[in-house]
Amino acid sequence: MSSTAEGATAGFLVWRLSMKWRVAVDRAVAPLGLTHAQYAVLASLYGMSRSGLRPSQRRLADHTGLEALYVSKLARALEAAGLVARTRDPDDPRAMQLSLTEQGSDVTRRAITVVQGLLDQLLAPLGGQDSPRAREFTRELAVLLDAPLDPPHAENVENAEEPS
Repeated sequence: MSSTAEGATAGFLVWRLSMKWRVAVDRAVAPLGLTHAQYAVLASLYGMSRSGLRPSQRRLADHTGLEALYVSKLARALEAAGLVARTRDPDDPRAMQLSLTEQGSDVTRRAITVVQGLLDQLLAPLGGQDSPRAREFTRELAVLLDAPLDPPHAENVENAEEPS
């Protein structure tokens, strides 16, 4: 166990792992002209498109966990770069549907390959992506992601005790 993990809370370790992952993905996809957030949008859009979906910006935001306004800004930037097409949803004129352009699909496939290599490195200590430990780790992460997290009410924060 690393010195970082000794005595650390689960919250701190989740934060550190998420930051380690974000920085690694940022560096890995930078040569493709992408950021981690842009990769998250493109890869999610790629996966949803392969399932026959043409998601709205809102649906993509819900899928990625990013704020809808941030997805909107990312989608506009990706559209300007020629990677994404944004069109009005015929069923809801307020909503924008997203799809990958041919160039966007190409860049996304290359980025996915790069990020899969990173995932291989990350999960190597657990026996690799297909190992029983990595599958269990993935299930545990899914359980945590499905757990609701409501922010505390102001009165609960004011009355909270100092940690011992």
